[in-house]
Amino acid sequence: MPTEPRPTTRPSLTERRKADTQMEIARTAAALFAERGATVTAEEIARTAGVALRTFYRYFRTKEDAVAPLLAVGVRQWIDGLAAQATGPDAAPVRAALEQAARQALTPADEPAAEALRRTRGLLRAMPASPALRAVWHRVHHDSEEALMPVLAQLTDAGPLEVRLAAAAANTAMRVAVEEWAAGDGPASGPQGPADLVARGMRALTAGLPELDDPKK
Repeated sequence: MPTEPRPTTRPSLTERRKADTQMEIARTAAALFAERGATVTAEEIARTAGVALRTFYRYFRTKEDAVAPLLAVGVRQWIDGLAAQATGPDAAPVRAALEQAARQALTPADEPAAEALRRTRGLLRAMPASPALRAVWHRVHHDSEEALMPVLAQLTDAGPLEVRLAAAAANTAMRVAVEEWAAGDGPASGPQGPADLVARGMRALTAGLPELDDPKK
C-alpha cells in the first residue's frame, strides 16, 4: 500500500512573506505580459508590483522567469490532488484519479482561480513573440513531470519505464489542454473548457498503459 506522506514543517513567517512577495511579482508580470507582450521590462514589473528592482532580481534572473511561480501553481496543483484521489480506502484507480485530479485543477473554484487561468491564457497568447516566455512554460512543465513520477511510482506497481511514460502522457495532456483552450475563445468551463479538454487528452494518451488500472499490491 502507498505510504502515508510525512507531515511537513510549516514555513517560517519570513519564508511565507518571501513567497507572498514572489507570487505578487509573478501575478504582476503575468498581467503585464498578457497585456503588452514581450515589450514589458523588469523595471516596469518591479514598479507595478511595488518592489525595488534589486528586490525583483533577488527573486528572478530575468523578466520572463517572473511568471514561473504563477504557472507552477496551476501546473502542479493537480499532483497533490492525484495523491489524495488515489490513496485511502476509497481510492480510485490511478487512471481515473489522474483524470479527476486534472479536471479539478483546471476547474476554477473561485474568482482568484479563474483570474489565474485567464492570466495563463494571456501569457500563452504572448508566447509566440517571446521564445524566452515559452521556454519558461516548458521548463515548468518539465519540472511538473519530474515531480509526478515519484507520486505515480508510489501509487502503482508499474515499472520505471511505464511510470515515466504515464507521467509524460499525463503532463502532456495538461499542457496541450491549456494551450488549446488558450488559443481559442472558449469559456473556462464547459465542453470547450480546459477541464474537458484535459480529460479527453488524458484518456487518449494513457490508453496504452493498462498498469494504471491495477491497484498497487
